[in-house]
Amino acid sequence: MIWIFVYGTLLQGEINHEVAKPYVEQLEKGCVRGTLYNYGPYPGLVLAGGGSVEGEWLLVSEEGLVQLDGMEDYHGPGQLNDYERVWVHDALRPEREGWVYVWNDSRGCPPIPDGSWRTRRKEA
Repeated sequence: MIWIFVYGTLLQGEINHEVAKPYVEQLEKGCVRGTLYNYGPYPGLVLAGGGSVEGEWLLVSEEGLVQLDGMEDYHGPGQLNDYERVWVHDALRPEREGWVYVWNDSRGCPPIPDGSWRTRRKEA
C-alpha cells in the first residue's frame, strides 16, 4: 500500500475521485508546503513558496498508483510528463509521507491564495 497526497480533482467529492476510489483503503486530511495554481478545470502544485496546500492522503494499492499515474499523465522519471511524481512529508505531521503529483513551475497560472481547491471551486 502506498500513500499519495491529492489536492484537486482527486479529492473526495470531486470529479476525478472515482478514479481513485476503488483503490483507496484509507483517507486522511493533510497539507503540504507549496503553492497551488489555478489552471481552470484543475490545479497544479509547485513545491515552492511559503504557503500550505490542503488536501487528503489516500492509501492506495500499487494498482491504484498505476491508475493515478495514467490519469495524471505521469510516465516515469525522465519521461515527458504533465506532472512529476515526488516524495513529500505532511506539513503538520512529518511522519505522514508519500507521493504527490507536482508541476515544476506555475505555467503562467494564477495562484490560489488560500491553497484550497475546494474553496476555489465554491467561489467559481
